[in-house]
Amino acid sequence: MFQVNIFTLYPEFFPGLLDAGNYRRARVNKIWDFNIVNLREFTGSNQRADDKPFGGGSGMVIKAEVISKALNKYKNGFEKVLLSPRGLKLDQNLVENYKNKTGLNLICGHFEGVDQRVIDKENIKEISIGDYVLSGGESASFVFLDAIVRTLPGVLGDPKSLNEESFSGDLLEYPQYTQPRDWNGIEVPEVLLSGNHAEIKNWRLEQSRSITQRQRPDLWQKYTKKS
Repeated sequence: MFQVNIFTLYPEFFPGLLDAGNYRRARVNKIWDFNIVNLREFTGSNQRADDKPFGGGSGMVIKAEVISKALNKYKNGFEKVLLSPRGLKLDQNLVENYKNKTGLNLICGHFEGVDQRVIDKENIKEISIGDYVLSGGESASFVFLDAIVRTLPGVLGDPKSLNEESFSGDLLEYPQYTQPRDWNGIEVPEVLLSGNHAEIKNWRLEQSRSITQRQRPDLWQKYTKKS
């Protein structure tokens, strides 16, 4: 079972989306589970989880001792990840690295960040879900865990679908169609109705290539280098 410890200053954010749909069923089936760790329980007598940054500047910084005490209570050998806008950008290749692990210690950043000393001492990996700023790592944690948990064996009804999604092989997914065949005078591409699986496969590949080249030139460059 894949176990996640989520370290947060705002435990009331959870379980939220993690207790719905496929993710709830996967927890019931013991494919994965999570534990919420309230960082404020590790603040000591002064009840302060954060303080002003040395050198001046706006905002507050989460104290090193708070993160360190919390992590020391959960010595499990799991990789430690801090969700941070300056981290390594999350992509599907990075997601795939987690699906075969036994667990994860996930730290939700907040305010102006976390004292660098505990990041270095605890060998915490920083990961960003995109080039934008959120109010905290809690909302980012839903995106991060959604991407990982859905790849775990038994979570999705049809595991083959994982191989045909966007970012598989550095290509965006091809267009999809369903009933009716004619909607508002717009018909489904004839090749999809042909029953010729080889032609359908080729059509879908060409569509994926075209969409990726047009909309994500960065991915297209990666794809062409591998081809």
